[in-house]
Amino acid sequence: MSKAFTKETDGEEDEPEALAPLPAGAKNYMTPRGHARLRDELLLLRRVDRPKVVETVAWAAGNGDRSENGDYIYGKKRLREIDRRIRFLTKRLEIAEIVDPARQINRDKVFFGATVTYVQPDGAERTIRIVGVDEADIDHNEVSWISPIARALLKAEEGDEVEVWTPNGVETIEVVKILYQPD
Repeated sequence: MSKAFTKETDGEEDEPEALAPLPAGAKNYMTPRGHARLRDELLLLRRVDRPKVVETVAWAAGNGDRSENGDYIYGKKRLREIDRRIRFLTKRLEIAEIVDPARQINRDKVFFGATVTYVQPDGAERTIRIVGVDEADIDHNEVSWISPIARALLKAEEGDEVEVWTPNGVETIEVVKILYQPD
């Protein structure tokens, strides 16, 4: 069979991208900073990264035999990755609902965007910020609003003790401080 009639791949099939899970009927809440970060990434992919890869693939395709052309094969793979990420970001930004923590009226309770300091059962104090699913980053103490710790803290007030389901069982933590900082 002629190669002209076969799908050209490098052995990997395109996987359908899956959006990070949101509770049924829930909105994709984001802080203004998180929304801007995703939008900037999307613009960078569309305006810079994709055109560079397309140029490389076009150049490599003009060099002849594509079956053993590393630039062509890698470029096509990278192009699929970029296109997949562009589709993902576009869908996420379309369903995003921006919530500015600085505009929170009820600052006595924990809601989306709050920075919460709590004390663990062993006496250790920890501070987290409740953010959107797409902007959660545990290295910066930012947790998704659908995470177990955030769900346990939602609507709690300073001084409240709440139960959190952890892999080690149920833990009781005490809310020490609630802040709503501008993004």
